[in-house]
Amino acid sequence: MRKYFLLLFALVAAIPLFPQIRGNNIVVTVEPDHQDWHYQTGETAKFQVEVRRSGTLLSDVSIDYASGPEMYQTEKKSLVLKDGTLQLRGSMLQPGFWRVDVIAHVDGKDYKGACAAAFSPEKLQPSTVMPQDFSSFWENAIREARTVDLNPTKRLLPERCTKDVDVYEVSFNNSRWGSRTYGILCVPVKEGRYPALLRVPGAGVRPYGGDIYTASQGAVTLEIGIHGIPVTMAQQVYTDLNEGALNGYWEWGMDDRDKSYYKHVILGCIRAIDYIEQYTSWNGKELGVTGSSQGGFLSLATAGLDRRVTFYAPVHAALCDHTNSLRGIACGWPHYFYWNKGKGKEKQIETSRYYDGVNFARLITGQQHGWFSFGYCDDVVPPTTAWSTYNIVTGPKEISPYQMTWHFWYQEQWDEWEAWLLRQMGVKTE
Repeated sequence: MRKYFLLLFALVAAIPLFPQIRGNNIVVTVEPDHQDWHYQTGETAKFQVEVRRSGTLLSDVSIDYASGPEMYQTEKKSLVLKDGTLQLRGSMLQPGFWRVDVIAHVDGKDYKGACAAAFSPEKLQPSTVMPQDFSSFWENAIREARTVDLNPTKRLLPERCTKDVDVYEVSFNNSRWGSRTYGILCVPVKEGRYPALLRVPGAGVRPYGGDIYTASQGAVTLEIGIHGIPVTMAQQVYTDLNEGALNGYWEWGMDDRDKSYYKHVILGCIRAIDYIEQYTSWNGKELGVTGSSQGGFLSLATAGLDRRVTFYAPVHAALCDHTNSLRGIACGWPHYFYWNKGKGKEKQIETSRYYDGVNFARLITGQQHGWFSFGYCDDVVPPTTAWSTYNIVTGPKEISPYQMTWHFWYQEQWDEWEAWLLRQMGVKTE
């Protein structure tokens, strides 16, 4: 027995010693000369480019770089850096972001670095126009959807439950009978009334695990999918749909506001709150919505359309300021008019205004508290659109950019995000 325990101890002790793949030995950095990456229009930003191997500058390294306003960089060159360094400059007379991208070519592989300097970002304003019937269009759509009974289903997932949280797969009717929204509902085991949080998804097709952690802190959480299919199937099912039947769904129906794929998606978010109100132990007070990328857009749409939402947190919010590219300025994902400059797309341009996060942000009221976070290096959701969307909100709001992030988040950003959500719900962490 003693030998058994000694062997077990030796195996456990050895686990952390196994090597892991983490990061790259070759690193490309692009560093601005302002610590917060912020400049006033008319100032000049200085960028220090360095390519390092094992923490030391790499000699005679080949690079390509592009420099200029984000998504519209005009200076593009290929160089050999004798000492692994390069100095660049950039300046803007109008509010916006000056971006530098560097790709180093080392031993047949490419290594990327980037920096986007902000020039008076607090003055950025969006380009999209709010249609005169924007509010009435959505009010009518919601009213019509609510003529359909939710007809909910609820299935316990015992393998996901914990001692503190019961976990279910749920579904309910969306905008018409048989068109369903599926999600994972997490409810504290202890009886009581709780604040609630709706989590809305980023783009793509995938299963969902539910927000068990937040529920364990004392909240009802509902994480939904948007495609009208169960969210607990095998991964291969979602992979096949993503590459097949649902590929490029964000482009569907963009020539008609009533046929846009996002119409039933947004209505599904509102019906999800209907479900929370009618079929969960929500306390009727604190109710939030949050998500990243596409989910950031859906957070804005849900908060703008539903006064039951008391707080919202859009992170890296996509689908904002679609028409910015028509004036040669960075536009939000999916960059509808970036490549074609809007030529021959008059119907799509008009439709896009009904599905622009900026116009939903304009509806957010002073009773709703917002937290915005995004990255300055994000080449999917440009910080130009993130800042202009934030600027248009008139209600109480906070902003917390993480300049170095691309289209992802750092652990510190996630921790700040989660802590903010818990504070809004008046929930204390363990």
